[in-house]
Amino acid sequence: MELRQLYYFVKVAKKEHVTQAAEELRVAQSAVSRQIHQLEQELGVSLFIQKGRNLQLTPAGQLFLKRIESILADLEMAVLEINEFMSPEVGEIRLGFPHSLGVHLIPQIVSGFRKQYPHVRFKFKQGMFPSLIRDLVQGEIDLAFISPFPEHDEHVTGEVILTEELYAVLPAKHPLAGRETIQLAELEEEEFVLFREGYSLRPIVWDACQQAGFEPKIGFEGEETETIRGLVAAGMGVSLLPEMALHDSGMLHTAKVRIESPKVTRTIGLIRRQNQKLPLVAKVFYKYLIDYFALTKS
Repeated sequence: MELRQLYYFVKVAKKEHVTQAAEELRVAQSAVSRQIHQLEQELGVSLFIQKGRNLQLTPAGQLFLKRIESILADLEMAVLEINEFMSPEVGEIRLGFPHSLGVHLIPQIVSGFRKQYPHVRFKFKQGMFPSLIRDLVQGEIDLAFISPFPEHDEHVTGEVILTEELYAVLPAKHPLAGRETIQLAELEEEEFVLFREGYSLRPIVWDACQQAGFEPKIGFEGEETETIRGLVAAGMGVSLLPEMALHDSGMLHTAKVRIESPKVTRTIGLIRRQNQKLPLVAKVFYKYLIDYFALTKS
């Protein structure tokens, strides 16, 4: 059974006339008749009966038409979706990222990209390090920002696009709030507000505190940057957060102080599946991001 036969069948069924169907299809009438005949032979049933000068569907033909119209509609939709998926002008980009990048970075880069490609759609998935890797490997997303960069994962590839400094975040009236820099060891007696287990920033802060000679006393745990900043603003403790998460203070009155020693940083990577080509629209976005971050470093 050929796709052409199905298209010819539907056209004849709609027109109820081989000649009119052939004219609309811009093929010879004999070609249409031959394809319909071959289709009936393959199915072992008559699809049309002659009624005057027109053709009328048999009961079997009516049933077949209903099914074939649905199949062809799905096929046309699939072709449309593939064309959109592969087009840098109208396709969809499936992007994953950790919560801490959603406040400032993601809106900024997506806004900039859509100025060049206004019809491109985005599908976002936020998650922790393990879920972002899993979603990428399983094909749920095409690209992911991730921190820290996975140096030795055999399933993904990419590159470090940014190394970002973490700052001490203190209540506005904290005794150290007016300082330009502090030693991390000066926060040894403080209670810390940290991301809960599973978030990549937590071990970075923990390791930095140990490097400074102490283990942080955890007062509260959270899952969102804004929650952690809110708890700090309310005087519930101190925290360490990346500079990117501190751009917009809003109503959260906290102090941002640089940590002189030890320097606390995190790497942010842009990753994709290993040994698989990106859809064209995602490939264009990937290049845009590489160029964007190259400019920010220079």
